[in-house]
Amino acid sequence: MRTELVSAPGQPDRPNEDFASIGLPASGQGGALVALDGVTPPRSATGCLHSVPWYTARLGGALTEMIISLTDVPLTGILARAIARTAAAHADTCDLSHPRTPQATVVLARWSPEAVAYLVLSDSALLLRAPDGTVTPVLDDRIARLPRASLATDAVVDATVRNKEGGFFTAAADPSVAARAVTGSVPRAQVGALAALTDGATRWVEKFREGDWADCLALVRKEGPGALVDRVRTLENADVDRRFLGRSKTHDDATVVYVEF
Repeated sequence: MRTELVSAPGQPDRPNEDFASIGLPASGQGGALVALDGVTPPRSATGCLHSVPWYTARLGGALTEMIISLTDVPLTGILARAIARTAAAHADTCDLSHPRTPQATVVLARWSPEAVAYLVLSDSALLLRAPDGTVTPVLDDRIARLPRASLATDAVVDATVRNKEGGFFTAAADPSVAARAVTGSVPRAQVGALAALTDGATRWVEKFREGDWADCLALVRKEGPGALVDRVRTLENADVDRRFLGRSKTHDDATVVYVEF
């Protein structure tokens, strides 16, 4: 088995808000990955004393422990339990009802000799490569389908679509959000490799249009996750007129987790 993980901060003077892990149980009979993209908060108050990196470390740590040790619990249950544990760690000091309480996108995958189960919540991505080379993207595209007007400002997003019906969902403080995730399972024999990418890495496909998902995974498979992040950084630096980036931040935290069976 080949496993590789790269996570690069968007700015060297700011903490990386992403989290990623790969777990391989001592039994040698399976494994799992976790990838989180912490949601950068606005400059205004969030109701919380803690930073986004604090949150993603707590949630990611809980997910990594549970996804490996609780193999009889489905991924939605794992996410719900991890959110609840993380919320309990700061419920006494913070306003967890605030729409900008620390939160993150989530990608989970867990494999056994029989199957590969997956979960995607919000705008990170999971790519599944079949032995014949076919690549299937697993995406939660609810943000992409929203009217542009609903994303005009942070205030509009928070009031109308963030963690609301008809909008989009992230892992914050409400365990019930786990039921909103995109989930599924495929036979293990139908997956030769997989990759989880936060949206700082998916820019190569979604913003810069350098190739499709199959091209993206082929690049990671051939040159490694670091090569994809390096190419994204080169494209970001070259987009001086912001033709592709628009209002997006110039550099975002970028994480790629790759597993090849």
